[in-house]
Amino acid sequence: MTMHASFKRRGAALLALAAAATATLAATGSADAVPAHAAVQLTTTKPTIVLVHGAWADASSFAPVAHRLQHDGYTVLDAPNPLRGLSTDAASVAAFVNQATTGPVVLVGHSYGGAVITNAAVGIPRVKALSYIDAYAPAQGETLAQLTGAKPGSLLAVADPHTVFDAVQDPSQPQGDQDLYVKRDLFPKAFAGKLPAGVGAELAAAQTPIAAGAFNEKSGTAAWQTVPSWFFIGTKDKVLPAAEQQAMAARAHGEVVTADADHLSMLEVPSAVTKLIEKAATSAGGAR
Repeated sequence: MTMHASFKRRGAALLALAAAATATLAATGSADAVPAHAAVQLTTTKPTIVLVHGAWADASSFAPVAHRLQHDGYTVLDAPNPLRGLSTDAASVAAFVNQATTGPVVLVGHSYGGAVITNAAVGIPRVKALSYIDAYAPAQGETLAQLTGAKPGSLLAVADPHTVFDAVQDPSQPQGDQDLYVKRDLFPKAFAGKLPAGVGAELAAAQTPIAAGAFNEKSGTAAWQTVPSWFFIGTKDKVLPAAEQQAMAARAHGEVVTADADHLSMLEVPSAVTKLIEKAATSAGGAR
């Protein structure tokens, strides 16, 4: 028998087997006929976790959390947050979600990133949960400056901003908006008092500035009005007081977890932060 004839016989056998399987499925007319492995795939798909960093930071602030989420089988992406203004930054994150992800998404925002996801998630049905990590969750019309000083305790809410910020004129800003940096000697105390002093100094030196105008830009429609939310609150937060975070979580009807941590809780207690995000992800339809 030639090799060509052998392949033809094998092909005919495979076609006959496929036809028989198709007939069996049609005869049952039931979802029970779906192979077991296919059913498992349908029920174990996890949502994509999109991380949005805050002001004076970059994606590396989420690195310990991202590592844990990836270890647990999640697709983790860092969205761009240019820190130029609330509406423009939210538009950047929304475009990223719409174009760079598929399926259900959990948006996670730290600090200023919380205000960004509050605006970015509006109108994107695939965003199934919001996770706020020591973060702003503004209502429509509120500003970051307003929320920072709403409750006592923030080291950044002072009468004279020059005592806590260093300003650098950004020549690319047509309206003369300034870039703000937290003073290097204040940064470790305000953001990460529980981290080693050397780490705090490194974080202070590596700041990514935020445009000053972002603090006074009014927030738009709040996604937490319709999207379930989870809040991780560091009780020692000296940037956004825990009492204000609790108030924002209460009006959003969000689930709250607290820990003895500062504003950069992702670096101080990454396991606890990861657990909260995974709880939100599970609620969004992803299996553990």
